[in-house]
Amino acid sequence: MTDDRLLERIHMNPKILAGKPVICGTRLSVDFILNLLAHGATAQEILDEYEGLGLEDILACLLFAARSLESSAFLPLKAEVA
Repeated sequence: MTDDRLLERIHMNPKILAGKPVICGTRLSVDFILNLLAHGATAQEILDEYEGLGLEDILACLLFAARSLESSAFLPLKAEVA
């Protein structure tokens, strides 16, 4: 699946979750899915828990986050100590 097709799975609507990016047809936000992954949930566990969600939806969340960070200046949460 192309990047453009994956990103079509993510929508933002000010009337849904205050405009947060969500997986199309759900009220599951991109940050919610990323948080699950960051805390150790596997893609399969997420798919098992949320019926109707597909692997492409999870990949779309990851791609959306990657694309969002590409165009952002970002500072580390913790400065390195020499």
